[in-house]
Amino acid sequence: MLLRLTFIFAFIVCSFTYSFSQVTDSVTAAARKDSILKKHSPKKAALMSACLPGLGQVYNKKYWKVPVIYVGLAALGYAFYQSQTSYAHYRDAYKYRVDKGPLSGDQYPYVSNSTLFDVQQHYHRNRDLAAIGLGLLYMLNIVDASVDGHLFAFDVSDNLTLNIHPGVLYIASTNHYQTALTLKINF
Repeated sequence: MLLRLTFIFAFIVCSFTYSFSQVTDSVTAAARKDSILKKHSPKKAALMSACLPGLGQVYNKKYWKVPVIYVGLAALGYAFYQSQTSYAHYRDAYKYRVDKGPLSGDQYPYVSNSTLFDVQQHYHRNRDLAAIGLGLLYMLNIVDASVDGHLFAFDVSDNLTLNIHPGVLYIASTNHYQTALTLKINF
């Protein structure tokens, strides 16, 4: 008798807990989503990334993007530095040759003037491309933070489905039925 009462009491307690928890969770989930949308600002994420690259990604909780940004900035910064150093070296060598004459202390005596000028222009172009890449990566960082801020509360659950089913369509102009595929998207 005591065992039966214990089971009945446990059943009643569990059923009330289960039913109340479902109502509370659904209300809490909706309230939580609204509060997240009110607190999270894409504009703030973009401004943070503009001030310090990667800070907007941290604000959006996309931590894995920060090392990617800094590795890209470091690689492009290194390419800029190397190209600028080589450009300055070959530019000075070309200027020295043009100003002083072909045989007076030239570092590259067996290289023609046109080749020396072409190498100088090559490093000048690479330097400019690295600077453009740095600017584009910086802008991409800001745009990425803003887009992630807009999609911060986007639902990416298992309930997103895409179903394709065969179907029959009636075409009024020809008064015939036609087979077709219907596309159904569930959110």
